[in-house]
Amino acid sequence: MQFINTAILSYGMSGQLFHAPFLQVDKGFTLYGVWERSKNLAQEKYPSIKTYRTFEELLADEAIELVVVNTPNYTHYQYTKRALEAGKHVVVEKPFTVLVEEGEELMQLAKDNRLLLSVYHNRRFDSDYKAIKKIVKEGWLGEVVEAEFHYDRYKEDLSPKVHKETPGPGTGALYDLGSHLIDQALQLFGMPEAVFADIQTMRSVSQVDDYFELLLYYKKLRVRLHSSYLVREALPAYALHGTKGSFIKAKTDVQETALQAGQMPGGEAWGAEPENEKGLLHTEKDGRIIKESITSERGNYGDYYTAIYKAIREKGTLPVSAEEGLSVIKIITAARQSSEQQKVIRL
Repeated sequence: MQFINTAILSYGMSGQLFHAPFLQVDKGFTLYGVWERSKNLAQEKYPSIKTYRTFEELLADEAIELVVVNTPNYTHYQYTKRALEAGKHVVVEKPFTVLVEEGEELMQLAKDNRLLLSVYHNRRFDSDYKAIKKIVKEGWLGEVVEAEFHYDRYKEDLSPKVHKETPGPGTGALYDLGSHLIDQALQLFGMPEAVFADIQTMRSVSQVDDYFELLLYYKKLRVRLHSSYLVREALPAYALHGTKGSFIKAKTDVQETALQAGQMPGGEAWGAEPENEKGLLHTEKDGRIIKESITSERGNYGDYYTAIYKAIREKGTLPVSAEEGLSVIKIITAARQSSEQQKVIRL
């Protein structure tokens, strides 16, 4: 096996939880380097990793084949562009870019340089999302006519990450949490015909949007996407209704909690939901009404990097394409326009 030397551009939360552990345990990768301006946190956890003090130093290292751009949203375009220009394959955190035009430019640059460019939409690999995807794809609900996705939190105080709370390009709940919900909806149902959105700042201490409600219009389907930072008692994360039945599922993926507790991914129990967190399926099959609990498949963010390895070494399909990442930005752009103008925006 030919290892892929990989460097990550930040060792904050995303680097510590969502990238470094999975790169470390995947036999196809070498967790080769990290950009830390003054600290050595990555080396304390992974002694063999190389620390770079500047982005230029990291890009100049010819041993690095893949760069993970997991820096603040407004830097994604700039850092991804420079990494591609340096001849590196790139995994860029969601949201792909702030502007549609930026994403289009990066896609063309990757194509011109015959490099792979993927967006890290890890929530495709959550156990709860995998459950609703399976139910929909297997046709248990018939034709889906209504779907509602929630990503709610209760956080009265501001995030300690200043860049997330400072008004500017790419900040706010819609870019942050909305990227996950939009990507999941597009994976299940494709691009909508139109979008209506209400985007607001609800907390008195907040300067960026912390609430949104999106309505995606399809020919015979309506999809509502909702997020708020002032929801103490959350509704189900997923509620889908079709011509045959309904499926209700809570947000129960355990991976982030396990990673925060210091666990390394792997083993048969990784990503398995508790038995009491099953989804509820109420439908009919062969003329018989059924109402039963459904066990989710195990979640595993490691599947993303397994697919990245195959894409680079075996010309496999990217787990998330740049085109798919750009579609999310198109919806966000339309949603912001809709909220500002208080009208439906056709795509």
